[in-house]
Amino acid sequence: MNEAEVERQIEQMVRFIKQEADEKSMEIKLSAEEEFNLEKLQLLEQEKAKIRKEYERKEGQVEVKKKIEYSKQLNEMRLKVLAAKEASVQEIIAEAKLSLRDVCKNTTSYRKLLQDLLVQAMKKLNEKAVTVSCRQVDLLLVKEVLEPARKAYTAMFGAEAPALTLDQTNFLPPPPADDDDVESCCGGVVLTSADGRIKCSNTLDDRLKIAYQANLPTVRAKLFGVVAKGQH
Repeated sequence: MNEAEVERQIEQMVRFIKQEADEKSMEIKLSAEEEFNLEKLQLLEQEKAKIRKEYERKEGQVEVKKKIEYSKQLNEMRLKVLAAKEASVQEIIAEAKLSLRDVCKNTTSYRKLLQDLLVQAMKKLNEKAVTVSCRQVDLLLVKEVLEPARKAYTAMFGAEAPALTLDQTNFLPPPPADDDDVESCCGGVVLTSADGRIKCSNTLDDRLKIAYQANLPTVRAKLFGVVAKGQH
């Protein structure tokens, strides 16, 4: 084989090797690009998943905050409604207290009322001897009705009335004045057992409290209507 043929074969071998190298290089390049694209896609999906999760978390926080705020506003409104209702009830009680001031102005009817209150308190205490307390301004009126009250008790219940002792030293608070901070009493009597252990307050103020408690559901129903079950 002459030198020219050797050179030609060497050139063919070089071209073949170079072609294989190029093909292998292209194969490696394509494989690398495919692997890169796949990894990039995976990373992209991971980031998308993180973003979605973060968005869902923040969206959940927003929903929770909205619910909390709604609940807070709802409770505030309920409290305002309750406060307004209570204010309306207290206004009625205040008007009733003002009306009680006028009860003792009619001496005839007030004397009869004192007698009835005495009879009722005697029955409630059911003691043989009791002490009667009243306002200082009612002292003379109460003196007048002690015996009539005892007679009315006997006639009504067919039993001997308890002995009544009028306390002329310790009096109930005076009639109401314009100053609300001063303790007052609109009238009535307080009966105490002889040993001082049992007391029955039959003042107009306490009778109003009893009437208030007993009739509060009715008053609320008339003022605000009947509330259906399950409503607040």
